[in-house]
Amino acid sequence: MPTFDHQAGRHIDIRGARIYAESTGPADGPALALLHGGFGNLEDFNPLLPALEGWRLIGIDSRGHGKSTLGDGPWSYRLVQEDVEQVLAELGVRRCAVLGFSDGGIVALRMAVSGRVSIDRLVVVGATWHHKNLAASRGILEKVTADSWRRKFPQTWDAYQRLNPEPDFERLARELVAGWLDEGPGGHPDEAVDRIRVPVLVVRGDDDHLTTLPDAVELRGRLSQGHFLGIPFAGHVAHDDGADLFVPVLRRFLGRDAPARAG
Repeated sequence: MPTFDHQAGRHIDIRGARIYAESTGPADGPALALLHGGFGNLEDFNPLLPALEGWRLIGIDSRGHGKSTLGDGPWSYRLVQEDVEQVLAELGVRRCAVLGFSDGGIVALRMAVSGRVSIDRLVVVGATWHHKNLAASRGILEKVTADSWRRKFPQTWDAYQRLNPEPDFERLARELVAGWLDEGPGGHPDEAVDRIRVPVLVVRGDDDHLTTLPDAVELRGRLSQGHFLGIPFAGHVAHDDGADLFVPVLRRFLGRDAPARAG
């Protein structure tokens, strides 16, 4: 059974940081890059991996997360996007599907806009896409500190302290909040999503407190090959909260378990 364990991967030096990546599954299988959310790490996707057997699964610890160091420069979605693109190039991945959650979803959208990696299909879960979307979450994001996060999500802090080679949780929290609220070109892709031409599955939990239904529906409407999945009774982490609904749709969207064609 495929799993990520922070043991079998490698570090890649990129712009003053050491970015950790790990692969599991058949080396000759179709590639699927998995991009986690803020304060998380690649192991967050482990509950999903059994449903993706047969894929070459590529997990990447975002800059400053998991076993990846933060480096010197300010954290931004653009910087993480460029990290992911370089990691995939180093791994010899020229074509892949991408699944991104929250921050990882924003990075994935930026990748689809940039076109530096040939993306077959894109899945974004709980992701904002325009800086105007911050109207719904700014008040929450502005209040995030290292201490508040540690109190609310102690398991996240424990994993960070255990894995990170240069732990500085206070600095990471400051950098993330600044990056989340960045309304400049290093932040959300904004109207550039109109240029995305690959199939995209936009996923949102009905009870997501960081994204709104109108914003998610607008993103789907702007995409030339957009699809939308709303998951009832699920929150921000909709792919976990509503896995029984998410997994079959994911497999169908990615081309596994597609319905037989008539005739």
